[in-house]
Amino acid sequence: MGIALHLKAVFRSLIGLVLVLAPLVVPVAPVVAQGAQVGQSSGLPIPRFVSIRNAPTNVRVGPGTNYMVVFTFLRPGVPVEITAEFDTWRRIRDVEGDEGWVHQNLVVGERSALITPWQTDGTIALRTAASATAPVRAWLSPNMLVTLRQCDGQFCEIRFTHADEARNTTYQGFVGQEYLWGAYEGEVFN
Repeated sequence: MGIALHLKAVFRSLIGLVLVLAPLVVPVAPVVAQGAQVGQSSGLPIPRFVSIRNAPTNVRVGPGTNYMVVFTFLRPGVPVEITAEFDTWRRIRDVEGDEGWVHQNLVVGERSALITPWQTDGTIALRTAASATAPVRAWLSPNMLVTLRQCDGQFCEIRFTHADEARNTTYQGFVGQEYLWGAYEGEVFN
């Protein structure tokens, strides 16, 4: 009986020591910004913007080919937002807020954007430098699809090709980040 009481006392001491030291233990897992999520399959941030790789691309009700197709992208390069991951499947949201699932091979990390898709008229200035006072290089219409090269949190450098009967002309310049759907407010990348 004396040994049993001694073992209980040792056990209580160990429990007490663990409770005292537990708050001092530094976590070994990587630290993620508060409120940010990381995809379990990819390890990349959720949500994040990507682009549709090919067209047509079927978007499904669930993560698998046995799920019904709810809509189809008919144009490659369209920006979509990944909102969840399940194995090799990505839940995406388009500019209109419609959601569904696509296989990871059907999206690419190359960034694209739509110019003011929430507007039906008006134009947005494509500037020669990342400044609201820089000279205007061209005027962009709502819903134009552009390639994002980099963003500094206020302006994004974009590129697009305009085709007419005579030729294709490629333009490059800067647009205020608030005029784009395909980059988050204040997001910085290059």
